[in-house]
Amino acid sequence: MITAIALIDADVARIPEVAQEVADLPGVSEVYSVTGDIDLIAVVRVRRHEDLADVVADRIGKVDGVLGTQTYIAFQAYSRHDLEQAFAIGLDD
Repeated sequence: MITAIALIDADVARIPEVAQEVADLPGVSEVYSVTGDIDLIAVVRVRRHEDLADVVADRIGKVDGVLGTQTYIAFQAYSRHDLEQAFAIGLDD
């Protein structure tokens, strides 16, 4: 599974509509409205790199109100859950 983070600049007047349209796209698992220089952050999860190009360039980029995107591909996932499992290995109470 390939995970990517897409930072989305959106037309301010359409942020809720853009967020919902992006969230409804196949391959997009979550969309967050955020503060700062970027309007929305989308989490994209696909099986192949080719699918990533399809979701970001061909779908997200064509949603009415999307002004631009920056996409970051994740190499490794770290989470609190993974850390708890790592510390629990070999320990008995």
